[in-house]
This record gives sequence, structure tokens and C-alpha cells, in this order.
Amino acid sequence: MKYDIDTWEEILLTITRNKTRSLLTAFGVFWGIFMLIALIGGGQGMQDMMKANFEGFATNSCFVWPQKTGKPYKGFRKGRYWSLDNNDITRLRRNVSDIDIITPTINKWGATALYQDKKSSCMLKGLYPDYEKIETQEMLYGRFINDIDIVERRKVCSIGKRVYEELFRKGENPCGQFLRVDGIYYRIIGVCISEGNININGRASESIVLPFSTMQQAYNFGKNIDLACITAKPGVKITDLQDQVEAVIKKAHYINPDDKQAVMLLNAEAMFSMVDNLFSGIRMLIWMVGLGTLLAGAIGVSNIMMVTVKERTTEIGIRRAIGARPKDILQQILSESMVLTAIAGMAGISFGVFVLQIAEVGINSSGKYNAHFQVSFWMAIGTCALLLTLGMLAGLAPAYRAMAIKPIEAIRDE
Repeated sequence: MKYDIDTWEEILLTITRNKTRSLLTAFGVFWGIFMLIALIGGGQGMQDMMKANFEGFATNSCFVWPQKTGKPYKGFRKGRYWSLDNNDITRLRRNVSDIDIITPTINKWGATALYQDKKSSCMLKGLYPDYEKIETQEMLYGRFINDIDIVERRKVCSIGKRVYEELFRKGENPCGQFLRVDGIYYRIIGVCISEGNININGRASESIVLPFSTMQQAYNFGKNIDLACITAKPGVKITDLQDQVEAVIKKAHYINPDDKQAVMLLNAEAMFSMVDNLFSGIRMLIWMVGLGTLLAGAIGVSNIMMVTVKERTTEIGIRRAIGARPKDILQQILSESMVLTAIAGMAGISFGVFVLQIAEVGINSSGKYNAHFQVSFWMAIGTCALLLTLGMLAGLAPAYRAMAIKPIEAIRDE
């Protein structure tokens, strides 16, 4: 069968013969492919938004802090308070060989920073330079804490985004200026604009970061630390180190090995894995709903083509009588089914992409996210191939029924 201009005119004439019926049938396919594209693109955008909350954060990490004991042990009562200290960092480095980075942190809440006549409520964090490998520090001005700051106990600081906005004019570089916190002056060496939604001991935007040694001495923390941040070596899961870390700490502080309350450990790897599994389930649900809706539209096309074949029994019989081969009848019916499906499907894809583009522009306009609410090029190509396949399958049953029509039976039907 040759696809010349007459063939295309015949196909379009057949489809538009009953406009209302064709439109309703096409709408089923249109809505099915629109739902599939919208769900896939929307799911991708939501995943990007969720990942933005974890951006710049070490996924293969965990955080350890002390809580009061839940069981008595070796003469110590239940409910005893204890503290992590600098020696625990050394012990863990020495006894757990698969640890890559381990760095302590100390914190002071409720501080007030003063600069000239302005003030900002903030919290102080004492950190080592290695902390940047746990939570990326994106600097607007200056730099983060370095090793020389630690060794020389320099009175320097890096301030968060909100602290900067409250104390300085927009666009002003505060590096080199002094601000006063609790009666102590610190020289500003950097402005950090990291703004993740994972907050370890407070939001980065509301924090002032000091060298660990400086803060430990200035605020008389002694050897105590608030939190130990740990990452595993490449190829090693932090989950595999969890029991070793707890065992080393419990042994050093005379804590019952079976006490599940005394040593709190937040496993970031497990948290990220849970999110990944959640989106895997969502993607599966999206494909089930989208393909189910699309299949329902294809079944509607098949039903309408069956009705069309019934109405055209005489026409098909005459075609057969004047020499049309069964193959020609098959190609004609399949062509009509595929064209109807393709037109409706392409309209659905275009509308879906348009809606996703509006959603992407609207959500990203705030500047908080950079989510992509679109399907990939190859996904669009695959969807088009799926459309043509469904159109062909939808036309198979009507086409075989049309092939079975005999000229004499068509004349009798008339």
C-alpha cells in the first residue's frame, strides 16, 4: 500500500467522518499520554527538590552524640550522664580502620553578634577544617577555617548568610571587619551561604563558625565535645561501621554493651537510602498509573475502530470485489488507528511539556530550587514509539475483522 496524498486524504476523511466520536476517542489517548508525561516530569522535579535538601552533604556519614544511659553497668546507675571528649576521636581513628574522616564539633546556643549599632541572634560552632568534607561550605566572600587557625587559636570566624544580612549591607564584603560576640572580638574571614535543609546542630545560615581550638579555650569546654562527625572510606558503608563505633565508645565510658539509649547515632546513609527507595516506589507507581490510563485510551481506539469497520462493511466488501488484497485492507485499518493515536498522543505530549515548563518556571523562580520538571529527549522518543505501537495494537483486532469480510456477505449486508 503506497502512502500518497490520496491515501492520507482517505485516512483523514475516515477519521473526521464522525467528528464527535473521533474527538472523544482521541481524548482518551490524549489524557493517557498527558498523565504519563506529567507524572514522569513531575516525579523528576520532586526528586530534584528533595535532593536539593541534601545537596553538599556527605551521604556516607553518621553523627554520634551522648545521651543518658538506659541501663546500669559496673556499679554505675541507670540514667547517668556522660560526655564525648577529644580522646574518643583518637580512639575511633585508631580502632576503626575504615573511618575516612572523623571530626568533632562544639556548639553554644543563644549568642548575640554585634557590629557597630547592629546585632544578630546566632549560635557559635567550633569546627575543624575537615568539617567541610561533611557539609560543603559555599563561600560568598573569603574562606573557611584552616589548619593554621586551629594551631594558632586565632580569633577569626566565618559567618552565615542570615547573620551577614542582618549586620552588613547587601554587596558589602565584611572580610577583615571585627564583630563582638559575648565580649570577645573576632575578625571575619568569610561569609558562608550554604543553605541546606539538613541541619546538624542548627542552621548554617544562623551560625558563626570559630576554629575548634579557639572556641574550646574561650568558652572553657575542656576536652568535652558535643558531636562526632564520621564518614567511611570509599567502598565502605557507614552502616557496617556503626556497631564498631558504638562498641569503642561504650567500652571507654563504661556503658552497658546492650544499652541502646546511651549512644545516639544518626546514620545519614540510611536516611538517603530511604529517600531513594521512596522515589523508586513513586516511579513504579507513576508508570503503573500512566500506562494504565494510556492503555485505557488505546482500548477505546480499538473499540471505535471496531464500530467503524462494522459501519464500513459494504465499502470494504466492494474494495475486496474490485481487487483489494487482504493486506491492503489490513494496512488501511492499521493506518487509520495509528494516525488517530499519533495525533492525540502528540497533542498530549505537547500539552504535558507545556504544563511542566510552567511548573518548572514557577517553582524555580524563588531561587531556592533548581528542579527540572521535564522528561528527557530519549524518554520523549520512547513515548512516541510506545504511541505508535499502541496504535498498531489497537487496530489489529478491527483490521483482522475487516480482512475476514467477504464481498458476497458485504452485498447481502447492504
